[in-house]
Amino acid sequence: MLRGKFFYGWRVVCVCFVAATFTWGLGVFGSSVYLGELTTARAWPVSTVSIAVTVFFLTAAVVLPLVGRAIDRLGPGPVISAGVLLLAFGVIAIGQLNAIWQVFGAFVCMGLGYATMSVTGLSATIVPWFERHQGRSIALAMIGASVGAMSIVPLLVTAIVIWGFATATGVAGVAMIIVLVPLILTVLRFRSPEEVGLSRDGDPELVFSKTSVGDSAASISATQENGRLWSVVVAFSFGLIVQIGFLAHHYALALPSVGSAGAGWVVGGTGAAGLLGRLLLARVVDRVDPRHYSAGIFGVQVFALGAIAMFPVVPVLITGSLVYGFCLGQITTLPPIVVRREFG
Repeated sequence: MLRGKFFYGWRVVCVCFVAATFTWGLGVFGSSVYLGELTTARAWPVSTVSIAVTVFFLTAAVVLPLVGRAIDRLGPGPVISAGVLLLAFGVIAIGQLNAIWQVFGAFVCMGLGYATMSVTGLSATIVPWFERHQGRSIALAMIGASVGAMSIVPLLVTAIVIWGFATATGVAGVAMIIVLVPLILTVLRFRSPEEVGLSRDGDPELVFSKTSVGDSAASISATQENGRLWSVVVAFSFGLIVQIGFLAHHYALALPSVGSAGAGWVVGGTGAAGLLGRLLLARVVDRVDPRHYSAGIFGVQVFALGAIAMFPVVPVLITGSLVYGFCLGQITTLPPIVVRREFG
C-alpha cells in the first residue's frame, strides 16, 4: 500500500504535467518553429512543409484509438515511454534533414509519439485515479502544455540562434528522453489506485454516487445519446482543426513583423495566456456546464482570429494571440471532460 497525506494519483498528474510540457513545447508549438526554420533556412516551399505538419497531426489522429486500447491493455508506462522515444527521435531527425521528402518521415514519427502523450493518452492515464476531481486533475495536468509553450519554445529558438538548428533539436530530443523516461517508468508503473491499495481520489472507500455524472446518459435513448456524442466530436473537431492551423503557422505569421526572437516570445506568450486559461478551467470546470462554457470559448476564439486577419499590425497580432492562447488550452482539455460528464 502507498498511503500517505499526498494521494498517489496526484503524482500521476505531476508526471502527466511534465509529459505535456515536452509534448506541446516540442510537438504542437514546436511545429511552427520547425516550419519557420525549414522554409527560411532551407528555402523549402511553405506549402510542402505545411502539408508535412498536417501529416504530423493526421498521424496522431489515426493512431489515437490504438493508444487508448494499448493503455487499457499494457498500462500507461510502456505506451507513453515508447511515445517519448518516437517524439524525441522525430525532433532530433527534423534538424538533420537533407531532402524535403525526409520532412514527412520525421513528422510521421513525431505524430506517433505525440498521440501517446496527447490529451487522449494523458486523460486515459489520469481518469482511473479520480472520480470527484476528474475535471480538475485533467485540467491541472494539461497546464503543462502552456508551460511548454512559454518555456520550451523560447529556449528552443534561443538554442537555434546560438547552436544552430541541428544541434538545438538534438539537445532538445535527448533532454526529453533523460527527463521523461525515468519519471514514467517509476511513477506510471501502476494503472489504478486499486493496485496500490487505494480508492479513487484517495478516499477510504470508493465513492461513486448513482446520481453523479453519467446518469443523464442512462436516461436518454440511444439515438439521443449518439446525437449528443457526435455533437461533441464535430464541434471540437472543427475547433481543433482551426487551432492546429493557427499553431502551425503562428511562428511564421509573427516572423516578418517581430523577427525570430520576437516570434518565439509571441508563441511563448500565447502559451502563457493558455496557462491562465487552464488555471481558470481547473478552478471552475467541476462547477459549470462544460457545453455552455465551451461555446463561449469558441466565440472568443473566433473574435481573436478575426481581429488578427482584419488588422495585420503588431499590437493586434500580439493581443489577438494572447486572447486566442487564453482559450486554446481550454479547448484542448474540454472534450474528455464533456464526454465524461455526460456519459460516465
